[in-house]
Amino acid sequence: MRDDPSLRDVPLAVGGRPDQRGVVATCNYEARRYGIHSAMATAQALKLCPDLVVIPPNMEKYRAASRQILAIYGDYTDLVEPLSLDEAYLDVSNSPHCKGSATLIAQEIRQRIFDTVGITASAGVAPNKFVAKIASDWNKPDGLCLVRPDEVDGFVAALPVKKLFGVGKVTAAKLNGLGVQTCDDLRGWTMLELQHHFGSFGARLHDLCRGIDNRVVSNERERKSVSVEETYTPDVPDLAACLALLPELHESLLGRIKRAGAERHVHKLFAKIKFADFTQTTVECVGITPDPAQYARLMETGFLRRNMPVRLLGLGVRLGEEETLAQLSLFADGAEL
Repeated sequence: MRDDPSLRDVPLAVGGRPDQRGVVATCNYEARRYGIHSAMATAQALKLCPDLVVIPPNMEKYRAASRQILAIYGDYTDLVEPLSLDEAYLDVSNSPHCKGSATLIAQEIRQRIFDTVGITASAGVAPNKFVAKIASDWNKPDGLCLVRPDEVDGFVAALPVKKLFGVGKVTAAKLNGLGVQTCDDLRGWTMLELQHHFGSFGARLHDLCRGIDNRVVSNERERKSVSVEETYTPDVPDLAACLALLPELHESLLGRIKRAGAERHVHKLFAKIKFADFTQTTVECVGITPDPAQYARLMETGFLRRNMPVRLLGLGVRLGEEETLAQLSLFADGAEL
């Protein structure tokens, strides 16, 4: 939209081709009025809006814009925690800029992004990461929402529980089934009751519904896994055909592990399979070497859980610290999970 003014007032999506099982990576607000959203199949999006313009992704252009934006953030604070190419947390508690006002800093950053990168940006200003993230979505696509410390309680109380960090569709449905619609409803539940229904996540729910989030903004991001995956058209018909695709996937994975410098941190191997009916399974085992024979066994185990054509295959490794690996290596030949 920035680079082509003719696209600014039409339903627009960035994504894959509908004839190749493409999905929508993102879309503009014109498209969202039709119910289109990220991760929707492009074919389904075109059914909702036949006039939808779909363009392919241009990752280098996005990375260039992201680098420009991160450079702007760095002018205000060293504590920048990127979430994605276009989102980040900033801790400006000790920033000397704008007389120490987080709101004025946010306004200045938004203006600089527009002047430098040519796109709008929204910001949330709040005492913690959870509330700031919610606030950043409040006045999109070009706005600023401030939640002062004394406003956190009321702001969070009115939120639907589906807005809580870590609450997906399944957990939201379970909460709704228990009569919990808002954070205010959730506050009527004790810590023990929440842990009974949601295990260790219950403690997190107990805090978040009260606007409590003690996570710090960290600029040290720890990679937890490295993986590759491929969607196939048409479906892969059987196990033999899946195994025939394994060498190419394995080579791609090795290259990605090397580029990430993660060779010495591998402590688990996993294979991911998405079947033709969109069900998905992941099989893991302990291991410090991405061995093709082990991946073949994982893939066979996963395939036999459904025994039907496959639309996506993935291979990956989970990473850990070196002192942990010394212990795990003793069980490198452990049973599949």
